[in-house]
Parts: sequence; structure tokens; C-alpha cells
Amino acid sequence: MPVRQIDQSFTMTYQFPVCFDRDTLAPENPLLRDIVERAGDGPHRVLPVIDQNVLEAHPDIVDRLQLYADTHGEALELIEPPLIVRGGEISKSEPTEVDEFYLRTQTQNIDRHSFALVIGGGAVVDAIGYAAATAHRGIRLIRMPTTVLAQNDAGIGVKNAINYRGRKNYLGTFAAPFAVINDFDFLATLPARDKVSGIAEAIKVALIRDGEFFSWLHDNREGLAAFNAEPTEYMITRCAELHLNHIRTSGDPFEQGSARPLDFGHWCAHRLEEISASELRHGEAVAIGIALDSIYSHLKGMISIDSLNRIRATLEGVGFTLSHAALESLDINKALQDFREHLGGKLCITLLTCEGAAQEVDEIDHVLMERCRQHLLEGTWPS
Repeated sequence: MPVRQIDQSFTMTYQFPVCFDRDTLAPENPLLRDIVERAGDGPHRVLPVIDQNVLEAHPDIVDRLQLYADTHGEALELIEPPLIVRGGEISKSEPTEVDEFYLRTQTQNIDRHSFALVIGGGAVVDAIGYAAATAHRGIRLIRMPTTVLAQNDAGIGVKNAINYRGRKNYLGTFAAPFAVINDFDFLATLPARDKVSGIAEAIKVALIRDGEFFSWLHDNREGLAAFNAEPTEYMITRCAELHLNHIRTSGDPFEQGSARPLDFGHWCAHRLEEISASELRHGEAVAIGIALDSIYSHLKGMISIDSLNRIRATLEGVGFTLSHAALESLDINKALQDFREHLGGKLCITLLTCEGAAQEVDEIDHVLMERCRQHLLEGTWPS
């Protein structure tokens, strides 16, 4: 009997709004109501999932959510009580948060026509995004990121993940959110360290995608370090725009290939986070990774010393420390091998060719990369 083959092919369109707002939970603000109503006639059941750090900084947030739901009862019905989860990387590294979300979907009849509204930092958004994507094969998710890093990167794309057996983002999904609401008011209560941390992703995407934006970041580094509202909000919005544009136009939004240009500086950043037991924030580790790969790019003759000096001035100018004890324990060979595995078997490292442009390479000179590590550890950059 001849072999029979049916070639299956279909196309789906993903569309979701990424909104920039203030005072989203004010009863007179229609944004959240309008987003929920996109799902059709309501009211729609909404489970709020709130980062413990956000609750501590905004102790009235539960009452504000309830008042909002009472005001817009035709559109949304709040599921009580809200799920409060631990903030930070622990929410991705231990199963408590994800398990509790699954339990609530079972005990409170949360189905695929319900919503999860996650309000928190990037790690919480990641963990609950993974839980929502895998419960019932997908519960509608509205993300409300509350940190700089989450608003300009982690909370706006199509990826969700948790850590597993010490490996960062080992379990994950590609699942687009229903909507993203970036409320700038949440940023005012962030610790200074978290405000600075998120700027790393803006510097990263500017260096590989938009030289003009990088020059703007360099020129405005003092205002960003002081977290002045106008430059901070522009930085977040432009960074988000560049990330979203890459997802939309790269031709590989679900990363089925090996090229991961938006992971510039990340091959060692993930490992540094693991070595430091997450004492290093993600953005802080990325800043070190950017510095390491920028020095390497220069020593390979790909970028000028002037560009390297501007990169250092920008990173340090906004407040990053570019050396850490975790660098001493970094096994470069293992970190590259782990990254190769993460990519799917073929190494692809992004290096700079100028401010605003990059090139992917499949080999790294380990001896030269060791020199770069020593430059950072000793604070003796090339000159």
C-alpha cells in the first residue's frame, strides 16, 4: 500500500494591544473595561493575581480593584479573593505560585472564557503567564507589568516561563497575552535598584537595533539615573516599540530558528543570575553581559574604541556596576554550551558591528572571551 501523506497548513493572526496609561484602576478610566469587552458580551470573570511586592507598596490595590469591578459590573466580575504571590525570581523557581493558580482554576471554575489579570514584576508575569497558558490549554491573560524591565521587555512579548532544576526559563510557552497595560504610576514606588535594572534592556535593544536611540540614551543617562519622568517614560515606550517590532517583523516570532538577536548579552547573563542565586537582578546581569560582549566585539575589531567607551559611559552613567563576584565563578565553556542547548543545538551569539547594528556568529574565541572577563573583573577596559 502506498504511503499516504496529508500536508496540513494553516495561518493564525495574533493581535493584542500594548497600552501605556496612568491610574488604570480609577473608576472613571475605561481602559481595562474596554479591553475586557473585546471578548464579547459580559460580565467576564476576572481572577486578579497580585505580586506581594506590589501589594506592600500599594496596600489599597485590592479595594481599588473591587471598586473598579463594582463600577463596571456589566463588563467584569472579580473573582475573590485575589491570588497573592511572592514577588521576584522565587515565583519562577518554586512551584507554589503556579500550583496555586492551577488550584484556583479548579476550585473557582475559571475556564478559557475567564481572565487572569496579573499585576506584578517580570518574574511574576512570567510565572503566571506560564500557568495561564497551560491551564485549560490557555486562559485569557491581561498583563499589568509594574517594573521598568517588565514594561519595556518581559511583560510585552509572547513568551512565558518558569525555572526548572536550576535552569532559568527551562519550562515555558509561546502564548500571546490578551492585552498589556503599562501603568507608569506603579513605577514611582519601585526601589532605585529596580528602576535602574530595567534600563539594561533599553540599552541592549538600542545597541542592536537603533543607533539614534542609543545616542539618546547616552545623552540622557543622567536624567535616567535620576529617574526623571519624561526621559524614563520615553525610554520605556521606545524600548517596548523596538521589541514589539522585532517580534512582528523578524519572521520568527516563536523562535523556531537559532538566531536570537534580542538575547544580546544574555548568554552569560542567565548563568550569572544562577551563580548568584538571583542576588543579581536580571537587568544587572544583562548589563554585565552587554559589557562583556561589547568588549569582545571591540577586541575582534568590530566596533571602535569610541563606541566601546560610549557603551561603558552609558551603562555606568545610568547606575550599573559592571563587575560582580559571580563573574569569577563563570564557566565560559559551560555557559556557552548551555546557551547552545537553549537555542536548539546551534550556537548563535549576537555581536555589535556599530551602534545600532549587530551580527550573529556561531563561534566564540574562548581565550579572548576570558580576556574580556578579566577586563571587567579588574575594571581595566581596553583603551
